[in-house]
Amino acid sequence: MNAPIANTVPLRAVRAPSDKYLDYLRRDRARKRNIRLAQALLLVVFLCAWEILPRMHILNPLLTSYPSALWPTFIDLWNNGNLAKHIMTTLWATLVGFTLSMVIGIIVAAALWWSDFLYKVLDPFLVVANAMPKIAFVPIFYLWLGSDYAVYGMAVAIAVFVTIMVVYAGFRGIDLNKVKLAHTFGASRWQVLTKVVLPGSVPTLIAAVKMNIGLALVGVIVGEFQSADSGLGFLIMNGSQVFKLNIVMTAIAMLAVISSLMYLVVYRIEAAVARRYG
Repeated sequence: MNAPIANTVPLRAVRAPSDKYLDYLRRDRARKRNIRLAQALLLVVFLCAWEILPRMHILNPLLTSYPSALWPTFIDLWNNGNLAKHIMTTLWATLVGFTLSMVIGIIVAAALWWSDFLYKVLDPFLVVANAMPKIAFVPIFYLWLGSDYAVYGMAVAIAVFVTIMVVYAGFRGIDLNKVKLAHTFGASRWQVLTKVVLPGSVPTLIAAVKMNIGLALVGVIVGEFQSADSGLGFLIMNGSQVFKLNIVMTAIAMLAVISSLMYLVVYRIEAAVARRYG
């Protein structure tokens, strides 16, 4: 009896990366490294100038404080001033305002995409509402929502209108040929929205997230300036009123740290989305 013939699959030779490709990778890594070094150098120069100029009395130290004074102030506020509570209050209000703004913005943008008549009716009102100085709403939100919830109203008021317009523009920018193709296969308007428009607008949604998270933080701080009894905005306002610039600068430094962390989170999300949809 003849032995069965083994199925052999020829192995393809694995080509080594070309010298040009390896050179491109080296140059790309060097460029990224130089960017990080330049960013770190810029930060060091800023901190050194901030430390040296007030000590030389080129700047008034009573108005600027020093970077070296922030760490003792941070420790004192952490141990005796409920700094953790202030940070969590601001962070929580920012996340809530950001989430509400994104949800409301996407829903309203989808409704405007769904009904061209609704868009033509609401468009001038949205433009006017977005152009209005939102700080004028602080006393209104304070009266309507109270001191505990006025900051959420400010965060949403500052971020939601920009979100609506940006997301709607992304929805309208979807390739019409894709929409027509979906209709050709019998897709309903809801299916076009969920299967074509929303997936095709992912880069726009990421851009809206990048704008919205910063705007929500701005809204929270503005609200805390006027109506809150806790939070970093309250800490800044309280410190300025008693002329304790170390407290003000420490709170601002905490805001910078929060903003940096939020940027890193959004950057990671953007990179993951780019790998998924890129």
